[in-house]
Amino acid sequence: MIQTAQKTLLRALAAAGLIAGAAALLAPQGDSHAQSGKAPDLAPLPEAKFDKRRAELGRYLFFDARLSGDAAISCATCHKPENGWADGQPLSKAYPGSEYFRNAPTVVNAVFRDRFMWDGRLDGTDLGTLVRDKVTEGHFMQSDGRIIQQRLKQVPEYVAMWTEIFGKGSDPYGPAMFGIVGDFVRTLTSRNAPIDRFLKGDQGAIGAEAKEGHVLYKGKAGCIACHNGPLASDGRFHRTGVPENPEVWNDPLRAITMLRHYSTQGMPNYMNARTDVGLYAITKDDRHRGMFLTPSLRELKYTAPYMHNGVFATLAEVVDFYDKGGGKGSVLKGLGLTAAEKKALVAFLETMSGEPVKVDVPKSPPYKPRNLGKN
Repeated sequence: MIQTAQKTLLRALAAAGLIAGAAALLAPQGDSHAQSGKAPDLAPLPEAKFDKRRAELGRYLFFDARLSGDAAISCATCHKPENGWADGQPLSKAYPGSEYFRNAPTVVNAVFRDRFMWDGRLDGTDLGTLVRDKVTEGHFMQSDGRIIQQRLKQVPEYVAMWTEIFGKGSDPYGPAMFGIVGDFVRTLTSRNAPIDRFLKGDQGAIGAEAKEGHVLYKGKAGCIACHNGPLASDGRFHRTGVPENPEVWNDPLRAITMLRHYSTQGMPNYMNARTDVGLYAITKDDRHRGMFLTPSLRELKYTAPYMHNGVFATLAEVVDFYDKGGGKGSVLKGLGLTAAEKKALVAFLETMSGEPVKVDVPKSPPYKPRNLGKN
């Protein structure tokens, strides 16, 4: 993919912004598990706002493979409705000819996130920018906004929908295209989750075992320290010592993608890296090695396997991991949970999943070439 001076500058500015943001999201000790003070409680999700016409066009584009460089994959390739809008794999797919080295998170409730990617490198305040990055990223969709806009101009249905939104004489163009997809993503929010009804006062929304799990979540298990607020995420970076997924190094395509990612982020001595260094690749601060952004706990029933590298297949495995105090380099301490307490905790975690978020998957309308002018 062609790297322009402008893109290089934008990457540098983005990295600088993340470094400043990361500093605000970390305790002085370098791991925000070290924070003192009471954590916020869990809270119901707010209502997402979106433009219906923009979201409808975005629904078509989300499932249209013509947004990728060779028109082989779409956003839905890694964010499948039937898998909770993740992909159900430990490590995600990537652009044809490559494989990715991290787990694909769900895009449900993305509208409420402040940062994206496991290393937090993308600002979450503008979903259009997030879409642009994924569409143009070399190991995701490896496309170019100028190519996409020319493709969309050749689809009469898209031009008609675009005109309805932007007015007569307007054709699809770069930044707005990505924002349109972002408007569709805004519609993907948790629906009728038992936890939300419970937090609003409906005591019958969750069962007795889940209520026991809720007490553990806020008390003995200490989950609330990092998994709080509407998303059950503090939006901070932590080092919990999740074990490496050996498949990253067993598959040369995944290893190459990881090293390429380190290279594009300007990480020093990246060719010597043999682990997923997480936030360190972005900030270049040794305190941040092995730190990752706290994921949301919503929709967990549909989004296994878990962690940044999909190394745990079930919620029970995740609970066991934290019960032991995490892994190598973790600042966590063992919890001493009984088998019954672990089971109750899993029961509560499952209440954070609502009804499956379903949409009508559209059939991409065909090209109908039009004369766009002379050279």
